[in-house]
Amino acid sequence: MIVGILKEIKPAENRVSMTPAGVESMVAAGHTVLVQSGAGQGSGWQDAVYAQAGGQLVAAAAEIYARAEMVMHVKEPLPAEYDAIRPEQIVFTYLHLAANEALTRALIKARSVNIGYETIQKTDGSLPLLTPMSEVAGRMSIQQAAKYLEMNHGGRGLLLGGVPGVEPATVLILGGGVVGTEAAKMACGLGAKVYLLDKSLARLRHLSDILPANCFLVMSSPESVRRLVREADVVIGAVLLPGAKAPHLITREMLKTMRPGAVLVDVAIDQGGCFETSRPTTHDDPVYVVDGVLHYTVANMPGAVARTSTLALTNATLPYALEIASKGWRRAVGESAEIALGANVVLGKVTHPAVAEAFGLTYTPLDQVAQ
Repeated sequence: MIVGILKEIKPAENRVSMTPAGVESMVAAGHTVLVQSGAGQGSGWQDAVYAQAGGQLVAAAAEIYARAEMVMHVKEPLPAEYDAIRPEQIVFTYLHLAANEALTRALIKARSVNIGYETIQKTDGSLPLLTPMSEVAGRMSIQQAAKYLEMNHGGRGLLLGGVPGVEPATVLILGGGVVGTEAAKMACGLGAKVYLLDKSLARLRHLSDILPANCFLVMSSPESVRRLVREADVVIGAVLLPGAKAPHLITREMLKTMRPGAVLVDVAIDQGGCFETSRPTTHDDPVYVVDGVLHYTVANMPGAVARTSTLALTNATLPYALEIASKGWRRAVGESAEIALGANVVLGKVTHPAVAEAFGLTYTPLDQVAQ
């Protein structure tokens, strides 16, 4: 198969969808890999390294879209790319369609085969291609919160962990999945007082065995969110419903009960955000203030640590990319329930129920399309 590695065009996005080592593995498996010039530069890999790995350098994205049977990105296609996507071309990337109606309709129109990293799912419910970026984003969320608590950034002027004789900051984490767990580890390690909320008692029991004593585990409910948000200096939004739009757990009314200079970090922004007042921002202009509360809502947080993120992402995506390229998408989704769950829009049909529900579109089971 001819596979295309595209240069990211989202603002301040420095990741690339495959390392040179990944390209070498694809070529060794018999595939042709087209790499757009400069694709890896932001992550520290020059064109020459991709060429040494067996990649064929291509100057323009348009040529990759015209030649490749499967194109790979990190972030979702942007409007400038919509018309370049061809019928039956495989688009393998993070899609987050339930938060992006324009992209959903563009992919329906293109009649392409769109497999989202974020909805590939194992039988145990884990999300293997979302997990590495969730680990990065969870840890980064605390780094960013600690920075924006500083007064020169508009925060309350608190050191997250305090010092002897001075209480630490209070961190509220909404969601005990990968993002929430990694955020809790970081916040607890810095000495903060941490509350982590989740709706699963089994998950809370598990977390009680692995998190330190300064992390207090609470069953999530509207009452517990309302009560704890008033005490919080930092709130981390770490809620995920796979493939679906995130629920709003912090309303505009709740902001009025928060301390001025508190910091909200919405890691769920790719799926629409879990704060009512959230809107996507960029690394170039990451924060804004509503009712005295700072909002950090960068939609590609791991892009700021592109080297780490690209290595982690390729570790996870490469086996799936090899399987799709080697078998073709029809056989791949037929033989792998994990990859089948990644299929969001296929040949003009919406094949993920959460995406269809988000925009009132018709849901078509994948097996009716992949015949």
